[in-house]
Amino acid sequence: QLQASGGGLVQAGGSLRLSCAASGLTLSGYTVGWFRQAPGKERQFVALINWSGGRTAYADSVKGRFTISRDNAQDTVYLRMNSLKNEDTAVYYCAADGSRYISTRGGSYDYWGQGTQVTVSS
Repeated sequence: QLQASGGGLVQAGGSLRLSCAASGLTLSGYTVGWFRQAPGKERQFVALINWSGGRTAYADSVKGRFTISRDNAQDTVYLRMNSLKNEDTAVYYCAADGSRYISTRGGSYDYWGQGTQVTVSS
């Protein structure tokens, strides 16, 4: 029901913009989070944005480099990733949480996309 896209191969220091779109639900009513999972590692929270876009939160590791935003008219959420590092390499997932409280825990999210691979090379 969620489709993440925009991943790819980029050199360290480069930028990518990920997009999250939905089918079968309207994203504008949900908090949307981005999570990532690197090989052999646990899933990690990256960023979230509440339904209105008025509240955002970021993992410390991406603060100042990543920006989450949403366009409710297009029913899409974006993750702009700048100054990419090797350690940002992972599969990135977007997820939607219909509760009234924002959460960085993946278990709080009701719907998940299939993920998009981001690979940062030296």
